[in-house]
Order: sequence, then C-alpha cells, then structure tokens
Amino acid sequence: MVARQLQLLSLVAVARSVAGSISPAQVNAATAQAANLPVLACCLLLEAELGSKTSFPQSAPYNASVQSYWSEQDNAVNPTCIVSPNVTADVSVAVGTINQLSRFDLECPFAVRSGGHTPFAASTIENGIVIDLSAISQVMVSEDHTVTSVGPGARWIDAYLKLDAMGLAISGGRVASVGVGGLTTGGFVCDNVANFEVVLADGSAVNANSEEHSDLWYALKGGSNNFGIVTRFDFKTFAQGLLWGGSMVFPIETLPEQLSAFVNFTSSENYDPYASLINSFGYEPAAGAMFVSNSIVYTAPVANPPAFQQYTSIMPQLVNTMRISNLSDFTLELNVGTPYGFRQIFYTGAYANDLGLLTQLANQLNESMQVVNPLKSLENYAMSLEPLPTAITKWGPRTGGNALGLDSSDGDLVLVLLGITWSEEADDDIIINAVTDMFTTFNAYAASKNGLNSYTYLNYAYDTQKPIRGYGPSNVEKLRAVSKKYDPLMVFQKLVPGGFKLFTS
Repeated sequence: MVARQLQLLSLVAVARSVAGSISPAQVNAATAQAANLPVLACCLLLEAELGSKTSFPQSAPYNASVQSYWSEQDNAVNPTCIVSPNVTADVSVAVGTINQLSRFDLECPFAVRSGGHTPFAASTIENGIVIDLSAISQVMVSEDHTVTSVGPGARWIDAYLKLDAMGLAISGGRVASVGVGGLTTGGFVCDNVANFEVVLADGSAVNANSEEHSDLWYALKGGSNNFGIVTRFDFKTFAQGLLWGGSMVFPIETLPEQLSAFVNFTSSENYDPYASLINSFGYEPAAGAMFVSNSIVYTAPVANPPAFQQYTSIMPQLVNTMRISNLSDFTLELNVGTPYGFRQIFYTGAYANDLGLLTQLANQLNESMQVVNPLKSLENYAMSLEPLPTAITKWGPRTGGNALGLDSSDGDLVLVLLGITWSEEADDDIIINAVTDMFTTFNAYAASKNGLNSYTYLNYAYDTQKPIRGYGPSNVEKLRAVSKKYDPLMVFQKLVPGGFKLFTS
C-alpha cells in the first residue's frame, strides 16, 4: 500500500509537470484540439499504468471505439483518450488512479461505456476519458446451469447465442446489438441479477448481492452509473426452449382496434406470463405512410396462443413473420429496425392503461408528426407501447427489491417510448422541440385525467428528463445514502457527468 501511494505521488508530480509544460503544438492535432492539458496528463499516466490499453486520437483502437456508438451524436464526440480494459483489474487501476489524482486537484472527467446505445452521449465525453468496457464481454454458464456470468461489454446476442445452444435463457434486452451493462443497471433486467461484481470509486472490487453489500445490490438495480463500474453480472438462469414470435405490420387504419386490444392485453386479469408484446405506430418516410407494427413473443412453442388472437385476427396484415424459433433469431430481427449511423432521440413516460388516454396519445403523435414530416432527413418517427401490468411490477419486491419505485398499487400501466431517427444535424432543434412539446402537452392532459405516473424508464429517457426523481423520494434518499457510503468523494457524481445523477436528476 505504501509503495502504491509513493508511486501515485510520483505520478502526480509527473502529471503536474506534464500539464504545465505540454503545449498544444507538442501533441497530435486531434488531442491539441481539446486543449485540456490536465486531462491529457491523466491520460498519459493511465498509459503508463495500462500501456496500449490507453489509446489516443488518430490511433486505430481509438477510432474503432469512437466510431462504434449507435447514435451519430455519440460518434461525433472526441474524448481525450480511451481506456479499454479487458479484465476487472484494469478497471480498478483506471478508476483508482483517477480517484487518487482528484485528491491532488487533478480532476479527470470520465465516461463509462458498455454497448454505447444511449443516444445522447451519456457514455462518451468531450475533453475527458472514456472507459470502454467492450472487451470485458465474457459469457460463462455455471456447471449447474443456474447462473450465467456476463461481462458489461457483451451484447445481448452474445449471451443468447450461447444459451440457446444449451436450452437456457436469462432475462435481457430485445435488440441483439444493445450492451448488457447500461440496460441492466437502468431497468427491468435488474431483477434477475443475483450478483454484481463492481469496481468502486477507490478502485476496489466487491461483490454486491443479497448477502454481501446488499444495499449496493439494491442500488445497482435501477441506479445506473452512480455507484461504480460493474465488471460482471451474475444472472439467474432458467431452462428455455423454442418460442413463438415475430412481427406483424398493419395499415394505420387498424389503430383503434389495435389500441383496444392493447388495453385488454395489458389488463392484469387477462395477463399471460408467457406473452410479451410491443405495439408501435408511426410514420415511415421511405414508404410515405403510417403503419402499426406489433412485436410479439410467446415463451413457449405454441402457435397463435389465445393471448394474441385479438391481434392475429386483425386484418389486413401487410407483413407477418410469426414463427417458432429461438431467442437469438427474434432479437436479430428486431435489430434490423435500429440501424447505426443516424441521429437518434428517445423520450418516455408511463401512464394508466386507459383507452381514452392512448387514443389521445395517438392524436398528439399525429399532430407532432405534421411538424417533422417535411424534413427530408427524417428516417423514422414511431411511438411504442409496452405493457406494465401489476402482474409484472409486483415481482421487484419478490426478488430482493429494486430502486425503480414501481408498485402494484399503481395499477396497470403503459410504458411509452417515442423514438425518432434522422440524418441531418440542422434538423435537431425542430425534432427535439416537436418531441418535448408533444410530451408536455400530453402529460398535462394525462395528469388532468389522473393517468400520469411519475415513473420514467431510465433507459428510454431523454437527457432533460428526471428518471431518478421518478423513483420517489424514499428511493432517492436510499440511493443517495448508498452513494455517500461507497463513494464519499462523489467521484461518480462529479467526475462522471454523463447519464442521470442522484443529486440532480
């Protein structure tokens, strides 16, 4: 320990010297553009500690990381350097070094990236350091097949392909290319995590589960990037064979019938635990028309089960890919609808499962689309509805609790996601204003009908939304207490600006 402290003191002296002596002309053009010499000094120290796992602008590893984000907004961000660990010990060194340097007034802002699928640059940073977890992507199944250990940099397809071959599954994301890390700590997948291995602000690695650091285990189930860097997720694993599922696309004229079916499907008294549905409707510029699309999965090889017959009976059907297949196949199908290389925005809300509310929501979407339809760069403008019946929300407390604040007393809810894809930065303001105006108007209407719920799904939230606040005052206070306990210097609050913070969101 003493030797390590002496080493860090030496590094601090070097860093101060570096920060005071390097001129922009002495570094390559891309780094000089940032002109943030203290951060550059931190990067050079991390390079001394981790070697080639620290990369700089214009290098192949750096470019590969920067250009691999989902949204074009993220791809345009240029960190000062990127740290690419491939084991937990590397993460410990990186975080511990950044923490120690901050004690000597050398603050190094950083971001943490697993899959890089958040559209508003939560997992990258300008004039800072990105810790890119992509290489920590292991998928390992225990001998008794009860636990699957997955690295945060894995994509869901990595886990599903391995587990499908073994007749197993874990709860996870529906889109193949989404990363495991952010999705799990931000939402519903968290309830199936038996253990988190997490690197804390001081660089130490601990396990958080129902027996060890149980308060941290609770906080990581919805608390996002506020407590440390998760380097391994141990998921409860279950037997899973083939499924029935796919997509059905309909003319927009069927929307009233679709919404009625959705409300009936979401009602807890009709809930089938094998059935999963996402109902989407919106405008497809390439076709010059609006459509309704249903993404359906039934977790048993039963074709056209009763739970979905209210949908399969709707005609006409323009597309029908329903089939019996495996989980990997279905997530790859959905992946086609989320292309890389475009500008993206998400916005979300939660509402009572009420036909009148959903009809008004569809009307608001139609009005909003009139504003953005003339934009030539528009690629997609769609609203998705996801059922949240009490039969689902009751499970959080039964699996050790989570921070989300959802309770069966809220009644049956509908989770709403508005997703927009476009290509031109010049259209950003028009699209963002159209989205925020639509939700401001609709939320006021929903509140007047007692149909607005405070829950805001963090993984779907726009950067101006306040998902942490939506967890409720009691949960927010618990999360803040956990943060103060495990991160007393507030490293993950002050030096990690991306995402949604505990004291501001």
